[in-house]
Amino acid sequence: MIQSVPDDPHSEQKQNESIEIQLLLEAIYLKYGYDFRNYACASIKRRIVRKMDLENIPTLADMQHRLLYDLDFFETLLMDLSINVTEMFRDPSFYKALREKVLPALQGTPFIKIWIAGCATGEEAYSVAVILQETGLYDACRVYATDFNEKALQQAKEGIYTAETIRQSTHNYKLAGGAASFTDYYTARYDNAIIDQSLKKNVVFSDHNLVTDSDFGEMNIIICRNVLIYFNRTLQDRVFQLFHTSLPPGGFLCLGSKESIGLSEYADRFDHIIPREKIYRKK
Repeated sequence: MIQSVPDDPHSEQKQNESIEIQLLLEAIYLKYGYDFRNYACASIKRRIVRKMDLENIPTLADMQHRLLYDLDFFETLLMDLSINVTEMFRDPSFYKALREKVLPALQGTPFIKIWIAGCATGEEAYSVAVILQETGLYDACRVYATDFNEKALQQAKEGIYTAETIRQSTHNYKLAGGAASFTDYYTARYDNAIIDQSLKKNVVFSDHNLVTDSDFGEMNIIICRNVLIYFNRTLQDRVFQLFHTSLPPGGFLCLGSKESIGLSEYADRFDHIIPREKIYRKK
């Protein structure tokens, strides 16, 4: 006689929880137009659970009801779901490669357009602007820094960062090959630092959502670092298609240290020219 094995209550609970999270993400999309449905499950779950703990929300159903009827709550949730972890010259070896290998390859280009996708609060855009100034290319460049989070973009436009942030940035700047004094690029005021206006004049901060929006025009360099790790494979392929369309032959695609185009259907359309820094060039 075959004995039936009782269902695992923990497995059923996980399944139900997964369904509730998908319903919550669907509600966000239908109500507000922000699409997190193809973000990596583990990452999005961590952020939602953390928000529930902070707000003392007992269930996912309660959270869904609140975000549907409380715009202020949704806006704070949006900040939690956004990817705003960044710093100036993060991964200095990447910026050193950008300075020494990528930009020299574009020296003869009349006007260089650079797209920083998922710019968060702007530190990456200003890092690139510093390198462009030091390589003498700034006046022949336009940097388009985009994100879907309006509050993060506003902070990016203001270019005001804490003294602690600037101290770490100064260290990273030196490791990235910076030869000047980093104090030349900001004005200290109380416990903050204000990015110099000279770095802002050719940087355009703009609203753009990688999940739902189309390409951003033809770019010579696209920098999208530490964003794709939060997307599932379907969404990653969608973004790679977007980047492929936005680059001319010979254009550069720069990804984060834990990201790769290798398993994408677009892998054979790029040469991996600096493997350690995940820098690719469109064939």
